[in-house]
Amino acid sequence: MEYETPLFFRVMQYADRADRDVIDMVSGNPDWEPPEALREGLGEYADLEPDQFQYPPSEGLHELREEIAARRNVDTEQVVVTNGAGEANYLAMARALERDRGDEVVLTDPVYPYYPGKTTMLGGRQRFVAADETGQLDPADVRDAASEETAAIVVNSPNNPTGAVYPEETIRELVAIAEEHDAILVSDEVYDHFDLSGRFASALGVDSDHRIVTNAFSKSMAITGFRVGYAVFPPHLVENAKSRHMLVNVAGSRPAQYAVLRALRETEPEYYEQSRELLAERVETFTDALEAAGADYTTPQGSFYVMARFEGYPGTLENVERLIDEAGVAGMPGEAFGDSRADWLRFALVTPRVEEAADRLATHFE
Repeated sequence: MEYETPLFFRVMQYADRADRDVIDMVSGNPDWEPPEALREGLGEYADLEPDQFQYPPSEGLHELREEIAARRNVDTEQVVVTNGAGEANYLAMARALERDRGDEVVLTDPVYPYYPGKTTMLGGRQRFVAADETGQLDPADVRDAASEETAAIVVNSPNNPTGAVYPEETIRELVAIAEEHDAILVSDEVYDHFDLSGRFASALGVDSDHRIVTNAFSKSMAITGFRVGYAVFPPHLVENAKSRHMLVNVAGSRPAQYAVLRALRETEPEYYEQSRELLAERVETFTDALEAAGADYTTPQGSFYVMARFEGYPGTLENVERLIDEAGVAGMPGEAFGDSRADWLRFALVTPRVEEAADRLATHFE
């Protein structure tokens, strides 16, 4: 089986090679400070005894799993600490496909490209359901697409790349569809702390053995390099997930988990509120500039991405490279997210240079 290098890396490599200043709006790496307690936890960890520098429990530090379980109102044994949300989604999709209930994975269009990539890697088949122009997903369309071959339905809210936030009624319907077809709803909620709409609803709010929820602290604590995520499994699916996790990773990073636990316990809600306020300001700044440039654009309800469409400038890799060379702004080609957004570009608002980037784009397209 052959694998393609994700376009994210190809764009970042191209930008790194550019012979001019380039503003990175490709990667979802928050540029703000992590929680103070996280830094304190790392410092504290450095002074621990040598036995604390050895393997942690494979499924994650017990105290961290307990803390997550208490916050998510689930049993500790349902929680597996993973190598970021990426591994959490991999484990969830693998468990769905391993049940021999079919090999089809229902995905949205537009879609975060790693979901179809994981589907292929796990031997599944992709089936796409189009979201509407605002990024919302109609459960009726998902029901029409689902069949006895459907092993999993994978959704992401708040959404990358559209910024859509699915309301509670959508989430409940998606769980119901999974139940009807003996499938698993995989709900990736990694942007839950970046809900700008007040409408976010977790799939954990629905009592069902047909949903797996994935998440991570990468975005919410601005620590994408720590690779601490988790998945919450139904009891009957969790043991095999733990085994696969052990075989693939052995275990996650003990110091990273230790620091995250300290931050979870000691970080006040104001930290997350300030991040949302900063993001909301950046959305306004960036979309105002796009408006002035005559572009079509999305206004995200959550996550931290804006999609833009410039007349006569489709969202191809070639045009993204031109934008790097000519405007000094690196975004993502819309074609990376599926056919429905092939005319668009996606920009991550996790840079202090958002206003400068917006000005560069406005000047380039005026």
